[in-house]
Amino acid sequence: MSSSYLTRRELLRRSVLGAAGLWLADGLAFRAWAAAATQAGPGAAAKAAAGGKAKSVIQVWLWGGPPHLDTFDPKPDAGNDYAGPLKAIDTNVPGIRICELLPLLAKQADKYVLVRGMTHGNNGHETAAYMTQTGRKAGERIIYPSAGAVVTYFKGSAEAGYKGQIPPYIVLTEAQGRFDEAGFLGSRYKPFATGGDPSQAKFMVEGIVAQGVTDQQQRDRREMLHSLDTLQRTLPGNPSLKALAKSEDQAYDMILGEGAKIFDLTTEKDDLRERYGRTKFGQSCLMARRLVEQGVPYVTINSGGWDTHKDHFQAMRRKLPELDKCLATLIQDLSDRGLLDTTIVWCGGEFGRTPKIDWTPPWNGGRGHYGKAFSTFLAGGGFKGGRVVGVTDARGDVVTERPVYPCDLIGSIYDRLGIDLAAKLPHPQGLDAQVMPVAAEEVPSAGILKEIV
Repeated sequence: MSSSYLTRRELLRRSVLGAAGLWLADGLAFRAWAAAATQAGPGAAAKAAAGGKAKSVIQVWLWGGPPHLDTFDPKPDAGNDYAGPLKAIDTNVPGIRICELLPLLAKQADKYVLVRGMTHGNNGHETAAYMTQTGRKAGERIIYPSAGAVVTYFKGSAEAGYKGQIPPYIVLTEAQGRFDEAGFLGSRYKPFATGGDPSQAKFMVEGIVAQGVTDQQQRDRREMLHSLDTLQRTLPGNPSLKALAKSEDQAYDMILGEGAKIFDLTTEKDDLRERYGRTKFGQSCLMARRLVEQGVPYVTINSGGWDTHKDHFQAMRRKLPELDKCLATLIQDLSDRGLLDTTIVWCGGEFGRTPKIDWTPPWNGGRGHYGKAFSTFLAGGGFKGGRVVGVTDARGDVVTERPVYPCDLIGSIYDRLGIDLAAKLPHPQGLDAQVMPVAAEEVPSAGILKEIV
């Protein structure tokens, strides 16, 4: 009886959601969130995240490793084999200089922090990404959740005040795919990757909406499926079916209701869209602002193309002006709307790139992976702008003052969000796990970045 019932219920669930164009293969995170949203959230987590100036995080993830010498830590006197052809320019904060290809950001240095002392020493993409996004060492028996998953655990439940109709952890647009973002917290805390391209005329959330199906067709299909749903009529009040119905309502809201309006960029003014740039990255930055405006706790913009082993400077002349335009507009837009004080903007990658340039063929001016020293950008959320944390040597080879480890950076972000760094995380096997490591056990950590909080 029980086995037959479950089989019928699963068949109906797949029929309803499949025919409606919902729950495609990459919609796992949405399914988990929608199912969990019908249940009580982690009340203890909400209590451990009380207070804090910041409410949301926008993480601009520069996948591949952006070069610190050609972005936020230029070394103009290091010679051509290190500095390369790009020059340094002054910012609106005396003493802070950045790359000449970032002129718009140079005008806003009073609004952000440059963490030039980042270090972890690892040069592998997957391992370094895990370290910089979790604040943990690699190779432990516990696979820890990323910062996005931890923030979602503490800030993404109804008890914590999140009442949105879309998942509390969004990635624009492709999943990062190099590690399990949720770790031991499980699929409920994985990000929902939208897919699609926000710069297109009508942005489609690929994990939810079937391409080429009109809104009216979606409504017609739903009505037809409900007319065939005998299970709901024969088992009224069944808890599992009620939860399924609520999940279905939430999914349809992302297609046809208020949730869908958040993803509709045609409601934004054309001049603002132009300021962001009509590119996939630019419109993703605009979308991120809309999401935090609606209270979404964590948004990641996944930007690739930074793994520049060869023809590095040609790539930088393409990538940096776009980054400059999009990031500067995002900071200003958040500021103009009164959102910057409550939104942390975190921009960086898994490591930096080698200070010494390889001019030989086939690299033709390339930079390799470099985890000994790199830079990260922080703005908003109560961080004090116009400051630099950490110093590298004259060639950018090593951190000479105030080394900053990933646990320091992420711990500082949690601190601004009001998340207790000593709070416990629920491990499925009951292992002892807390939000951040004890510094002495993990790395010779300098602790939270108190000079900017």
